[in-house]
Amino acid sequence: MFISKKHLSRRTLLRGAGASVALPLLDAMIPAGTALAQTAASPKPKLGFFYFPHGAIMDKWTPSTTGTDFEVPFILQPLEKYKDQMTIVSNLRNRAAEGAGVHATSPGTWLSCASPFTVDQNDPNYGITADQIAAQYLGQDTPFPSLELCTEVKGSSAGACDANLGCGYGSTISFRTRTQPLPLEHNPRKLFFRMFGQGDTAEERDMIMNQKFSLLDLVSESANSLNGRLGANDKARMEEYLDSVRDVELQVQKLGQQDFTGVDIPDAPLGVPGNWEQHINLMYELAALGYETELTRVTSMMISAELSMLTYNQIGISEAYHPLSHHRYVQDKMDRCAMIQNYHTRIFAKFLDRLSNTPDGDGSLLDHSIMLYGSNMSDSNAHNSNPLPSVIIGGANGRIKGGQHLKYEADTPHANLVLTILDRAGIPGVESLGDSTGLLAEV
Repeated sequence: MFISKKHLSRRTLLRGAGASVALPLLDAMIPAGTALAQTAASPKPKLGFFYFPHGAIMDKWTPSTTGTDFEVPFILQPLEKYKDQMTIVSNLRNRAAEGAGVHATSPGTWLSCASPFTVDQNDPNYGITADQIAAQYLGQDTPFPSLELCTEVKGSSAGACDANLGCGYGSTISFRTRTQPLPLEHNPRKLFFRMFGQGDTAEERDMIMNQKFSLLDLVSESANSLNGRLGANDKARMEEYLDSVRDVELQVQKLGQQDFTGVDIPDAPLGVPGNWEQHINLMYELAALGYETELTRVTSMMISAELSMLTYNQIGISEAYHPLSHHRYVQDKMDRCAMIQNYHTRIFAKFLDRLSNTPDGDGSLLDHSIMLYGSNMSDSNAHNSNPLPSVIIGGANGRIKGGQHLKYEADTPHANLVLTILDRAGIPGVESLGDSTGLLAEV
């Protein structure tokens, strides 16, 4: 540990002309001789809510046994290495997603567990999603209380709208209030400059986005000055972190070379997307950088859209996902759906690798995280929301047991799981959520 009577503020920034870069948690931010948990630099919980559309092939998602002695099923197999920090929760139901067009209501009710057709006047949080409830507490001292991300936007697929509800509930998983859906950012270039660039006006932000020099070049003098005050471990940590920022910056710059602003470029034909894997990996990396620098502690993300028309030729599946999800229980089609779902999990596992390999105080980012990975649909052919596929990954600062498959009684509210996540993250004052009936004590 870096020993000094003085220590860096957790809010230290690298600054340059028109730019600033947040820093990860360094040893130099911890006062000498002080336990980390007793300092302002003590790692805070990181929450992530990662939603996938079209449910799961449940017999390839659900372990055949409960408790700690279970085999990780096919769709979740890429998460095998994190079994000790994995909690699979079965038999949950979200009634809020029922009774209307499923694709148009599933995303928006996943984290609120509140039907858009009812209002609980006695609950001031009714209809607010869990990520936004958490952001009100965990995001009080971060530049971004929360980040809302996606890889497809309304219009890039058939869309998920309802004649009565509009498109809000089908295009986002995040609601600031019952009637205020939050838009999801899908452009990694814009997200990068939102996180690491500056500019008070649209003109200034456009200027920054179109700059040809490196953001890190702008803060190099500040970085060099800070390095002179750091110990060997912190210097290595800084170098690794800045390399990560540089790598994302280079990828974003490459994407920027294909920016056809002002040119009327038609949408690509359905079923012929761009490089979706590169896109989602960039969004995951930016989310990881957000956690690492404490730019945010709360992230929600739709990994693809409801009614997604993505194809997966990279794994040998040429059919668009949504039509394939109406498999009519034909085994070959179900197997291909499961392959897509396993592929989604493989990419998510790389994100977890990034968190697991990133130091954060006395552990890793993953040790201090709670990541919910799941869907608000079960059987995509039946369009039901019971039983839902849900898995929690992360150490939660030791507040989640992990290493178990929990199977509750049929129709147990999904809201109980969401409420439990808020409790384990230390969010105070949340006694209920949607149709919750209590915490899941076994988690």
